[in-house]
Amino acid sequence: MAEKKEKGNLVLGRFELGKLLGHGTFAKVHQARNMKSGEVVAIKIINKEKILKGGLVSHIKREISILRRLRHPNIVELLEVMATKTKIYFVMEYVRGGELFNKVAKGRLKEDVARKYFQQLISAVEFCHARGVFHRDLKPENLLLDDNGNLKVSDFGLSAVSDQIRQDGLFHTFCGTPAYVAPEVLARKGYDGAKVDIWSCGVVLFVLMAGYLPFHDRNVMAMYKKIYRGDFRCPRWFSPQLITLLSTLLDTNPHTRISIPQIMSNPWFKKGFKQIKFYVEDDRVCSFDYKQLLHHDDDDLATSDSEVEIRRKNTCNNASLPRPASLNAFDIISFSQGFDLSGLFEEKGDEARFVSSAPVSKIISKLEEVAQLVSFTVRKKDCRVSLEGSREGVKGPLTIAAEIFELTPSLVVVEVKKKGGDKAEYDKFCNSELRPALENLGIEESASSSSQSPHPQSQPQHRTLSDSALQIHSDTECLYPREMLLPQDGESNFEFSSEKLPIFTI
Repeated sequence: MAEKKEKGNLVLGRFELGKLLGHGTFAKVHQARNMKSGEVVAIKIINKEKILKGGLVSHIKREISILRRLRHPNIVELLEVMATKTKIYFVMEYVRGGELFNKVAKGRLKEDVARKYFQQLISAVEFCHARGVFHRDLKPENLLLDDNGNLKVSDFGLSAVSDQIRQDGLFHTFCGTPAYVAPEVLARKGYDGAKVDIWSCGVVLFVLMAGYLPFHDRNVMAMYKKIYRGDFRCPRWFSPQLITLLSTLLDTNPHTRISIPQIMSNPWFKKGFKQIKFYVEDDRVCSFDYKQLLHHDDDDLATSDSEVEIRRKNTCNNASLPRPASLNAFDIISFSQGFDLSGLFEEKGDEARFVSSAPVSKIISKLEEVAQLVSFTVRKKDCRVSLEGSREGVKGPLTIAAEIFELTPSLVVVEVKKKGGDKAEYDKFCNSELRPALENLGIEESASSSSQSPHPQSQPQHRTLSDSALQIHSDTECLYPREMLLPQDGESNFEFSSEKLPIFTI
């Protein structure tokens, strides 16, 4: 059925395909429109058969993992991953301005414009390196421009992660675009992924300012010799400060080549540079924009630290909060690993779910209390709460998203997910802070209900809803009205109906 819809320019009945933006050996990229929201996106369509024959399954999984790890204003966002029997779909942010290459092809850029793009490129590369990701194919063709003229790094198909480093601490895969590849890659003796990206950034900067490549020859081997020797000349319009920076970027010795912190403290680079401040909400990157603060309603904005306490006091009763989204049978089925397709693409163990009879307002207040104890920033929107740590780890600050769903009129599910940061730190936070707090809330709520009810045994108890507690039959054609027993609890069951919410009984 999905394949038929695809042929009619519909992908899984949700996205209407538009013009072809580009294509390669294994994939093609189309502009598309979300039929429900109207949002314009780019969809990368990958042929499963071709990647299987090419032995690229691990390559595709790594690309998905990398893109999910990177949420930055200067990096193209992966919004969603879908799949059919024959295709894999990457739903990406659509960047309307096209490639930076097309802008440079018309002639060299003014120094201030080139500097702005270089600053944004270095900001994105620094973010990647801090999370153990190395692009390895930085060039103007992989740098896109949005409506506001801001740079977006794309195409992480050749990227590597720190897990791939060998025992000598280096990468050994020969890859990249010839004119932008670093000399140590050509030597085939192993290389530092961060230093290779810095070399490519130097070549990009030279191209933006000069309008042509620093190392160029019709004969590829002759060009490689120039790269290996670092044989390039700066045109007369380059300023002394720029020439000095380029000489350190295009240093053939990776050990003495400039580092990212040194680049960011360079006088030429620092001119007019402002560090981007952003946060992730609803799995989307949001930048702090003063103009938006002036023109948007308060309800559309993420709350600041000072606003959190004020709003918490104003949301003491459930009536002031929107009703949580309801879960249907298929949502609950998706909690089981057997049916959750996202398990094919996301790291396991990065999410947890809790069932509680506590009011939404109390759950949100409890999350805020936990955040305050560990000095986390809190952002709220409807029944979603984002907790953001301030300590910058190897994989960035720990970011946790909690969302509340209605299971029945008297029960809710609190779904907690790690959106960024180190997994070990996330596990420690959940086990020592979050889980005890939610369990204590359940005990308090049960005690309160018991004191008010003549039949305390009939009150729903707070409990963890784990994947193992939702094991169901694997026959996808038998999803309709049936009773499903939860293992290790003979009194618990679900009743599924196509016309009503599932009944959860404990």
